[in-house]
Amino acid sequence: MDKFVHLIKLSVGTDSVEDLAAWQEMRRRSVYRDGLNRHVTRMWPKREAEVLNGGSIYWVIKGLVQARQRIVRLDEVTGDDGIRRCAIVIDPELILTQTAQKRPFQGWRYLSPADAPPDLPRRRAHEEALPEDLNRALAEIGVL
Repeated sequence: MDKFVHLIKLSVGTDSVEDLAAWQEMRRRSVYRDGLNRHVTRMWPKREAEVLNGGSIYWVIKGLVQARQRIVRLDEVTGDDGIRRCAIVIDPELILTQTAQKRPFQGWRYLSPADAPPDLPRRRAHEEALPEDLNRALAEIGVL
């Protein structure tokens, strides 16, 4: 099997996967007209080859890993301040995952495939979400 690694990132300012999807859709229409989203970060992944060999970015929303997006490529971008940054280019499809608790952290982190929560079956993708307190309690005891 090919060696790859994921990234994990807090989705700051979003309350749900739907909020993240709406924000990304707005950015795709107004800023990124190629249909792909980007998360711009100061740090370039040192494990670039592994990230690009099948990695995804897992989104932590309100303390829970809830979704992921496949990483398409890494683009170099330079800000108005002249500083080189990394644009993590991601597929627009948000894939729901089983929820897993994650403590707050800054920036992004590597996430091994073994530690990544599994995807929800597609048939469950349109189910109504559990109340946040119940979802968190079930994740704490490892049921979800």
